[in-house]
Amino acid sequence: MPKFVIEREVPGAGNLSDAQWQALSQKSVNALRGMGCEIQWLHSYVTGDKVYCVYLAPDEATIHEHARRVGIPSNRVSAVRRLIDPATAE
Repeated sequence: MPKFVIEREVPGAGNLSDAQWQALSQKSVNALRGMGCEIQWLHSYVTGDKVYCVYLAPDEATIHEHARRVGIPSNRVSAVRRLIDPATAE
């Protein structure tokens, strides 16, 4: 299944409490369950005012639908074309 990186503009994201992240994560997981197995959240990175999420999904439209159901932005969705890491240099 294709992998996507989603950039979400969330002002103050880096200052949200653990309880706030837990509540938002639960809302996201519940939406995922409602959408079936066609979409999977792998993990997210939180910065000051943005959240970068990595998902598996059949297409970009599915990513946007999940965001709509959760009530969070999906400002930029990019399909992952290749994964590189330090081993790539060998």
